[in-house]
Amino acid sequence: MPSTVIKYFRYDEVTRILTIHFLSGALYQYADVPPEVVEHFKNAFSKGQFFANHIRDIYAYKRVIFNPA
Repeated sequence: MPSTVIKYFRYDEVTRILTIHFLSGALYQYADVPPEVVEHFKNAFSKGQFFANHIRDIYAYKRVIFNPA
């Protein structure tokens, strides 16, 4: 199901950095995210809800860029 919040995401297994590009144009990188969390995120019916409950406010992050859509 397409997300109403998340445009796309990618994960680097070596660095354990999850990069999420939001439909708003914001791009964030979340540090030290375990691969099993990313797998659950990938398979979640609602990416936005999974993100809110299991990633946001749990993993350290940095805002990389903001390009309003």
